[in-house]
Amino acid sequence: MLSVRVGRAEPAGGQCDHVRVARKSGRETVRDMVLSLGACGLVVGALFLVAPHNESDPVRRVAYETSFRQAARVAPYPLLAPQGLDERWRATSVDYQGLDRNQTKWHIGFINPAEKYAAVEQSNGFSDELVRDKGKRGRPIGDRDVAGEQWTAYDGPKYRSLVRVRDGVTTMVTGNATFEDLTVLAASLRPAAA
Repeated sequence: MLSVRVGRAEPAGGQCDHVRVARKSGRETVRDMVLSLGACGLVVGALFLVAPHNESDPVRRVAYETSFRQAARVAPYPLLAPQGLDERWRATSVDYQGLDRNQTKWHIGFINPAEKYAAVEQSNGFSDELVRDKGKRGRPIGDRDVAGEQWTAYDGPKYRSLVRVRDGVTTMVTGNATFEDLTVLAASLRPAAA
């Protein structure tokens, strides 16, 4: 049924104007949304450009000295830690496990100046187990002189290691660093000052 208005014919109920308004509103809604997203993008971009960017060292350093002194007081053997290393050697982890005095473990992990990993491991537990677990299946390749002492060198698919066993205590310097860097770390090891 048609209703008649002055100057124009439209379906009953006046739906023609509603359809036109809905179409126009739909186009404006999409256009407004695109403009709003563009404005938000510009604000985010401007904030990114003016915000300070932290380009500092991503490696989280740990201070191992206090842990070293505390663990050295209770350890059943002289714990070793580096002294006099270049400050570019960054300590990243430190741990002492001493519940069983017959199988204690001491660990300090480092990132060296060449961005490679190196760690000091000590234990009075089973030497073979420490070398196997921490050395990542390295095989002995001979001896190396470290500050006048002989250490056994191990080379594996991922890690290299220098190992010394003295008085029932295994000291191991291991990681993916070069043997030269591992030697530097091993030569720097000293017991805690009394």
